[in-house]
This record gives sequence, C-alpha cells and structure tokens, in this order.
Amino acid sequence: MANATEAVIATWVAAEGSTVAVGDVLAEVETEKAVVEMNAEEEGVLAKHLVAAGTLVRVGAPVALLLASADEDYDLAELIGDDGEGSAQTAPATGTAEPQARTESSSLDLEPTTGSPTSAASSEEAGATETEPAEAPSEDAAPRGGRIFASPLARKLAREAGIGIDELDGTGPGGRIVRRDVERHLASEPSSTSQSGQPAEVPSSAAPAPKAPLAAAGEELVPHSPMRKAIARRLTESKSSVPHFYLVAECRVDALLEMRAAANADGTRTKLSVNDFVLKAVAAAYRAVPEANVAWSADGMRRFDGVDVAVAVATEGGLLTPVVRGVDRLSVSEVSATVAELASRAREGRLRQDELEGGTTTVSNLGMFGTREFSAIINPPQATILAVGAAIESPVVVDGELAVASVMRCTLSVDHRAIDGALGARWLAAFQHAVENPVVALV
Repeated sequence: MANATEAVIATWVAAEGSTVAVGDVLAEVETEKAVVEMNAEEEGVLAKHLVAAGTLVRVGAPVALLLASADEDYDLAELIGDDGEGSAQTAPATGTAEPQARTESSSLDLEPTTGSPTSAASSEEAGATETEPAEAPSEDAAPRGGRIFASPLARKLAREAGIGIDELDGTGPGGRIVRRDVERHLASEPSSTSQSGQPAEVPSSAAPAPKAPLAAAGEELVPHSPMRKAIARRLTESKSSVPHFYLVAECRVDALLEMRAAANADGTRTKLSVNDFVLKAVAAAYRAVPEANVAWSADGMRRFDGVDVAVAVATEGGLLTPVVRGVDRLSVSEVSATVAELASRAREGRLRQDELEGGTTTVSNLGMFGTREFSAIINPPQATILAVGAAIESPVVVDGELAVASVMRCTLSVDHRAIDGALGARWLAAFQHAVENPVVALV
C-alpha cells in the first residue's frame, strides 16, 4: 500500500448529494492487490464524484468534492487550481463517464478557497504521503522566499518550459500559481516567440499521451494490470536480492490420503484437501524446529512465536497470497474453512490489505494441476516458501523390497541470510515426518 502509485475507484458507496459523517465509507478503492475503503475525513455533503467507478487514478489525486452544505457555491476549476485541465489520467474501464475534473497531481495538492469550508476527498487514503496545509495564504501574503503554492499542472508546465516556479506570479486562489500564469509568462517572454513570429508551443496536458508500442503482426499487446506490475516488481527484487537455495524432499503420503478420505467420508464438514494437511504439517515443523521460524531484516533477525502461513491463490489477475493466522492453533477443519473463505474472496477481489500482510512462510501448491515438482521464489520479507507438487504413485523401497507408494515432492526455497543449509534441512525433515505421520501434525 505504501508503495502504491495508482488505484482504481472500484465502487462509489456514497452517492452524490448524500450527507456523510467523519469515518463514513465514500468508496471502495482497488489497489495492486487488495480492495480498501476510503473514508470521509470531514463531515458534509458529497457534492460530486470527480471520477467514475472503474477509473484508474494516481494515488493522491482528488476524486470527490465534499461541501459543508448542499447549497454552498463553488468553482470547481478554481478549487482544483488548473482550470479543470489536468492530464487525462483517468479512463473508465467500462461505459462512458460524465465529464470529469482532471489533475496532474500524484498526491493531494489542493487548498480550499480562503474562508470556505469546501474540501476535496482524495485517494490519498490509499497510500499518498504528501499533503498541503489546510488553508492557503491570502494573495497579499503569498510567500516569496518561503513555500510557493502552485497547482501540480502549473509545476509540470513550468518544469517542461525551463521556468523556475519562483519567477511566476500567481493569480489563483490565495495567490496560487495555476496554468494560465505559466502561459502568460511564456507569452510575455521574448524567447517564447519563434523566428517566424509565431508563439512557441506551450506544453499542454491536453496533448495526446505517448502511444503504447505497437505489437507485431499477428500479436496483441495487452497492457499490464497494476497487480501484474506489482508481482513482477516484487519477484524481480526477491530473485535479485535474496540469496535463494533449495532443498527437496519426497514425502510418502499414503497415510495422509487415508486419513483425509476417512475424515471426508462422514459428510458432516467441508471436504478437507491435501493442502489443509500440508499447512498443519508446516506448523508442526516449526514447532519441532522453532529456530527456523525467522525472517531477515537489516537491523537483526526477526523471530516469530506463532505460525502464520500465506497460501498462494491463483486469480484471474495474478497470484495472491492471503495469510492464515495461527495455523499452529487451528484444527485442520478450521484451516480448511479459513483457506476456502480467503481463496474465494481473493478470486472476487475482496481481500483486505491486512489479510495480505505478514506471514511466517508461504505454501504454493501446484499438485492439483499435475505438476510433479517446481521451485518457488521467496516472498520477502519471509525467509522460506514451500512448493508442493502432485502426489504420484511411484516405485519406492520398503524394508529392502520394491513397492508402490504415493509420493509428493516438496521443494523448500530458503533465504540463506536467515537460514543456513543444515537448519533448513532439519526443518524439511520435520515437515516430511509430519506429512508421512499426519497424526503428528494434528496433535
């Protein structure tokens, strides 16, 4: 969340014209991996949605106009400070939206008109960190030599034209510098006229945005979703900065499969999966080898008392890893119900941000797809991730005799900064013992 730069207004909860109190939910905002609520910071009347539901906006951009009362007059263009001509950063996902106020802002950069209770709600609650003072100075008191107030669009135009923002005189509310001030300054500069006598082109936010690279013939170029960008960034950082090593165990799961079949035969509970028992075996391994229940940090080793396991869930938009808290304290039936509920909401895009944070380790199971063996990339700041393959009938040696058993290959990816090879091997041996003797995992 803290690193999010874009978000989608998934749903407007508060309708235009509705009265809201502090803390009321205005909208549901979809970030890279979760849906969070945007709450009102002041009471008043929600006068206008500045962006439509389904619109991608920069974090911190204004998305709604909140008035002190329904009959209050306001000038939206002056309030935003860029004459209503910001970048077309918003594009509805479906349908045609009504005309929208637009802005170049990547963080909330609005001051209400002096003496007016008008305010603007923004997607800052989805992770922006910069805010302006609640009240702008008057035009006579506009600071020179101190902080200079300017709309984000004005700053962008001035930067592109090579003009220092302190060279401009503001004519916006409270002496704020807006787009017209930059254009007026450029028009008055001798250098702003070309040799042909025509005014030089002023950078315009209305200019067409750079087009995406064209796909080759027979190909389709599909833009990356915010989730896909987040996955790519995090996994690239992990593989580049975390020293991975890998340990493989072949677990005989015949006893586990028999116990699962017996538990599911009575029909009084939700059907248990192999993965539910795997999660309990993970918890049992951490109980047996608690020194492996750690994570690396620059300041020191983080040690955990409980076992919170993130479970990889494939969704239409990408991989999510909701966390099952306290797996060591839950029964296998409780683990099953929790995983099913989290996975369902993950596929619906209804997970909360806190349900995606933390975790002692991660379990990624591709066995249901028939994958026999794979290795996974660690999800920082965790120190391990367990990749679980399919249970496949394989030849094994039992008491010197050749036999057939259901074998499940599990690969543990380990952060070598936090866990050395011998410690990782001890943990994997404890996990294998709990899988092959499932009663150990359940008591």
